[in-house]
Amino acid sequence: MSGHSKWANIKHRKGKQDAMKGKMFTKLGRELIVAAKTGGPNPDANFRLKIAVQKAKEANMPNDNIQRAIQRGAGGQDNNNYEELTYEGYGPGGVAIMAPALTDNRNRTAGEIRHLFSKYGGNLGETGCVSWMFQDKGILTVAKDGLKMPDDELLLLTLESGAEDINFDNEEVEITTSPENFNQVKEALEAKGIVCENAEISKIPETSIEITDIEQARLLLRLMEYLDEHDDVQNTYTNLDISDEVMEQINS
Repeated sequence: MSGHSKWANIKHRKGKQDAMKGKMFTKLGRELIVAAKTGGPNPDANFRLKIAVQKAKEANMPNDNIQRAIQRGAGGQDNNNYEELTYEGYGPGGVAIMAPALTDNRNRTAGEIRHLFSKYGGNLGETGCVSWMFQDKGILTVAKDGLKMPDDELLLLTLESGAEDINFDNEEVEITTSPENFNQVKEALEAKGIVCENAEISKIPETSIEITDIEQARLLLRLMEYLDEHDDVQNTYTNLDISDEVMEQINS
């Protein structure tokens, strides 16, 4: 989980900046439209839409914007015909990378994603080349300073509500669930007044690759950041692991 946590933390910090710039609203709106178009406008009957609405609210997206996006998707008022694709490849050091995207021009997006991989020392691969290394998991993070119960009580609560694992560190708690149990674990936490800093269905690598070379690590982080910033890319996943010591050298 360490590789997931390191990149996830970087993404979450950057996500707050993107939200201020409006970039995240664009991506969230696109996901709301596609989720409503494919599964209907009722979040209670459409799990993908429910997650999209939750993430939009976490990013402080106005309710009017959320409802308009859902109506556009469910009412067939969106003419962009977004196509769902997942770009897969390898970064420097053989690190696996996945980038799910929604695009209305697959040739343009593929060319731009291929260019980013090449520019930062990686290679865009074929569909399925790295996806076998990842599993879908629910991930919920809670700030340690926001906890309202001792660690052992939180452990018992999460496991009894269906969580698979829980990891404590100095600043936050990370809870892992199956996608099927994600909502019930989240609701169990909320019932105790515990607010999740982030809650999402993510792709978790079965094994991680630790990069100790500073230049390789810099290239990989740049590649991941530019992929994450691409207008059509909805999310980014990697089995990259970087130690705190290497991160300190990169940031110094």
